Amino acid sequence: MLKQGHTNPLNIVVIVAALGYFVDIYDLVLFGIVRVPSLQAIGIAPDQMKNAGVYLLNMQMVGMLLGGIVWGMLGDKKGRLSTLFLTILMYSLANIANGFVQTLDQYAVLRLIAGFGLAGELGIGITLVSEVMTKETRAWGTSIVSGIGILGATLAYLVAELGWREAYWIGGVLGLLLLGLRVYIHESGMFDKVKESKAKRGDFFSLFKNWKKFVKYIASIFIGIPVWFTIGILVFFSNDFANALGITGTVNPGKSIMYHYFGAALGSIVTGYISQKLKSRKKALWIAITALSFLCVWYFNAKGSSPTLFYIIIFMLGLAQGYWAVFITVASEQFGTNIRSTATTTIPNFVRGATFPMTIWWQYMTEGMGIIQSSMIVGAVVIVLAMIAVFFLEESYGKDLDYLETD
Repeated sequence: MLKQGHTNPLNIVVIVAALGYFVDIYDLVLFGIVRVPSLQAIGIAPDQMKNAGVYLLNMQMVGMLLGGIVWGMLGDKKGRLSTLFLTILMYSLANIANGFVQTLDQYAVLRLIAGFGLAGELGIGITLVSEVMTKETRAWGTSIVSGIGILGATLAYLVAELGWREAYWIGGVLGLLLLGLRVYIHESGMFDKVKESKAKRGDFFSLFKNWKKFVKYIASIFIGIPVWFTIGILVFFSNDFANALGITGTVNPGKSIMYHYFGAALGSIVTGYISQKLKSRKKALWIAITALSFLCVWYFNAKGSSPTLFYIIIFMLGLAQGYWAVFITVASEQFGTNIRSTATTTIPNFVRGATFPMTIWWQYMTEGMGIIQSSMIVGAVVIVLAMIAVFFLEESYGKDLDYLETD
């Protein structure tokens, strides 16, 4: 119990989780912003720029996929806070080292390590927030975490102006500074209770042994994939799409990322409000995914538009894609305390990891049918699957999370 006059510990948890996600997003989008100048600096030829960019993005996402499993299990076995400490430490050191790379292979290895380290930040932070807030208000907490965190993209864009190496160094230092705030938060009371039980904790494979849990787990992943279709393809490679659509001026992918994430920051608050107002997570998800599908159609039909209008479309895509906060909240609400960290951490990282096969499929189809048509097919598939997946989840608004999973 904190002494009188200290900040409410609940508020501290939300603030620290939000700042952790701020650093998470900063790193996730930084590569997209500095992709071209950093690859030019290490000698990548112009005709190899797109393939090198996809390679490095996929290395980062594979690192997040593997890290999500490891950190999620540790969060349930050893505790939320100690795991958060290790994830941010690994990420910070990898990012500082990333500022010194001289070759593509060095770049790839450090993107893998940074992705691995960063993988636990969001899922474990959301798990902690979900467990310390009331069942009626936790969506507000997770929306605040997402809304503040997503603004890390804006800082990444501004800092990148100093130079791509400096931007990586600053990201690493921000992570190290964040470690100092960890001393002000305490372990989740729900986790302290489950430690005293005989329930098996952090059993990743238990999610696949029970049909009901398996369906919820896979459905949760499918719901989030349209978000990374939008970010990993439509936004990261917006300059390539601008050329294919005949946009009447130059489109800067770094600026696209900034506008998109600013929209996503607002969208996370809006979707959280809809979720609370309708008292339904599922209805909020359906509304957001439907809006995203219509905005994708607008994006693909923006032929001959001005760069300003194209940036507005990208901003609007972010507004719809802001359902990410509710998506993570739903993931945490679907499972018991003894595997909640495992599920909540692995689900978003499997979504991010899905960028790897998705971009490979996209690249393969692009060779035969062009960038626009191939993207329309990939987008239609992932959006339809997400809409269907919502049906398979239980409504979790107001659900009591103080329970254990058993086989």
